[in-house]
Amino acid sequence: MKTEAGRLITFKGVKPIGIMEWKRENFYLYGLVEPLTGEFFIWELSHLNTACFNIFLENFSANYAQDIHIIQLDNGAFHFSQHLQLPENIILLFQPPHTREVCRVDTLPGELHPKLIQLRDCGRKLKDI
Repeated sequence: MKTEAGRLITFKGVKPIGIMEWKRENFYLYGLVEPLTGEFFIWELSHLNTACFNIFLENFSANYAQDIHIIQLDNGAFHFSQHLQLPENIILLFQPPHTREVCRVDTLPGELHPKLIQLRDCGRKLKDI
């Protein structure tokens, strides 16, 4: 229960209370990083499930159709689903559990932050024009 914001009629000295529902929107970032060059491919999707993972793999495969890709993954449940449809140019390589030191994605936010700031600033400059 949370004190309701705004004016409500109550007895003197009684605070109005009500159920407060916080509105939140969630999204998930799916991403791949090429270890040698640092090139990355990122998509924002609504859920963390097999259906969205299939969409991500299809888009990645379409954008880089000329190469065969070996993608290293953790052991997430949606990586093993029976409904997972792999494009022909993608091979999945599952890493053993508890091997954080080989998961390059853990360092990605630190590397992406300056680039995201640049993109935001470019967007502001374009709005000014």
